[in-house]
Amino acid sequence: MPRIKRDISALVLDYIGIHPFCSSKEIDDGLGNVAGYATIKRQINQLVQKKLVVAIGKGKATRYQLSTVFELIRPIDVREYFQKEIDERIIKDQFNHTLIKDILKNAEVFTAEEMERLTNLQHKYSENAARLSVQEYKNELERLAIDLSWKSSQIEGNTYSLLETEQLLKEKHTAAGKTKDEATMLLNHKAAIDFIVVHPGYVNPLTVSRIEDIHSLLVKELNIDRNTRKRRVGISGTNYKPLDNEFQIKEALADFCDLVNAEKNVFVKALFALVLLSYIQPFADGNKRTARILSNALLMDHHYCPISFRTVGSMQYKEALLIFYEQNNISAFKKLFIEQFEFAVKDYF
Repeated sequence: MPRIKRDISALVLDYIGIHPFCSSKEIDDGLGNVAGYATIKRQINQLVQKKLVVAIGKGKATRYQLSTVFELIRPIDVREYFQKEIDERIIKDQFNHTLIKDILKNAEVFTAEEMERLTNLQHKYSENAARLSVQEYKNELERLAIDLSWKSSQIEGNTYSLLETEQLLKEKHTAAGKTKDEATMLLNHKAAIDFIVVHPGYVNPLTVSRIEDIHSLLVKELNIDRNTRKRRVGISGTNYKPLDNEFQIKEALADFCDLVNAEKNVFVKALFALVLLSYIQPFADGNKRTARILSNALLMDHHYCPISFRTVGSMQYKEALLIFYEQNNISAFKKLFIEQFEFAVKDYF
């Protein structure tokens, strides 16, 4: 997606957002003739070409509104967004059926600059990995797997420290004062990561049953129902309500698999896995854990650098997801994804 200039185009977008279905003349008047009508018209046409604005009608009757693509990628100030309490925020509180089937299928999620940054990082990873011996690469992957097991569990409320996690996973030494479930969660993470390392093509093509298999590894012995849920679930911190119909959940999962399988860009595949599986909430519990392992499975299947999420704060991760749930906006989570991919390339390999 081309970069939006933070000048006239930004003013035009802001105005259309506040005054949907407006004419070019109304935009020009509303902005106080800041640049001349011809300039405003040119900016509007460019925004339409970039698919950030939709033109409705023809000639003098043409009206403009923001596109669903712009709603997906527009910058959102996370701190400002959460200054409003849960019941004060204006949100999309119901599952958006067009998001997977239509909007994401036709959207360029990453800008040209973001793609260049990610591609350069992937090249660096490939070059660095090629210099490592088989054992050296295995050691780095093991270190990343421990960090991923720890951070993914911490995001879910696990209180093990990174050092305690390393002792558990390497020596099977449980930490004093911790629950059995906490140790089980960490061990399950490591088992799931080991599985995708040994079976890198398991998610290609991606199917509902294979997502369920990864989920089953993550929730083993945790008293969590396996397979697609049959009852309603709520998400703390938001009024967004996931689907509660078993058949609709399965349909959404199937649509999600189709979207990921059809997508050519590996970074987009991995990002979709992270946000959409969490958005669908197909399981009674363990959705975000499954999303993080699935995302890494997609990366590793294409020989891309896996991600540990080690430097992500639990609140940062959850807030980025909540913005996607409530606004169907991916900007905050996309930023998180890019930062963590860069960290993984530079820190592990």
